[in-house]
Amino acid sequence: MTVDLFGNTLDEVNPAPYQSSVMGTDVWLTPPEILRALGPFDLDPCAPKQRPWDMAKVHYTREDNGLMKPWFGRVWLNPPYSNQSVKFMRRMTDHGIGTALVFARVETEWFFECVWDCPKVSGILFLEGRLCFCRPDGRPALNNAGAPSVLISYGAEDARRLRASGLNGFFIDLENRNDR
Repeated sequence: MTVDLFGNTLDEVNPAPYQSSVMGTDVWLTPPEILRALGPFDLDPCAPKQRPWDMAKVHYTREDNGLMKPWFGRVWLNPPYSNQSVKFMRRMTDHGIGTALVFARVETEWFFECVWDCPKVSGILFLEGRLCFCRPDGRPALNNAGAPSVLISYGAEDARRLRASGLNGFFIDLENRNDR
C-alpha cells in the first residue's frame, strides 16, 4: 500500500496524478478564480463549514442539510462528488437559476436527466484541461480532479455570465434549442 504525505492511500494499480475516491474526502472547494468569473451568487447549498473564501452570500453546510432548506436567487452548486451529487443536481433542475460545477459524465443517466433533457439548462461550458480543486484550508490539491469538469447554467442570466466568463473551454448555448 502506498500512502501520500497526508496519509491517504493511493491506488497501486493506477497511481495516476489525480484525485480519486481513495482520497477519503468529499470536501473539495471550487477554485476562487471560477467564482470570481461567474459570481456573485446568492446561495451555496453545499458549502463546507470551514472555508477560506465565500462561494455565495449565504451558505448551507452539511449540518444545515441544503437539500431540505429553501433555495433562492442565483445558486452556486459544487455538489459533493458522492452519491449525494445526483440529489443536489435534481434540486438544481427544480430551482432552475444558477450554475453547477460537476464532472462531465455526459453519458450517464443523471446527466441526461439533469442536463441534456432539462429545459431549464441554458448553457454548458466544457472546461479546458482538468481542474485542481482546493482543500478546505484553501491550498490547491496536489493533483488534478481526475476527470473533465463542466459548468452548467440554469437560466438566461447564468448562460450570459458563463459565455462572458473568460474561462477557457467550449461553450454550448442551449437557451434556444429546438428539441424541447
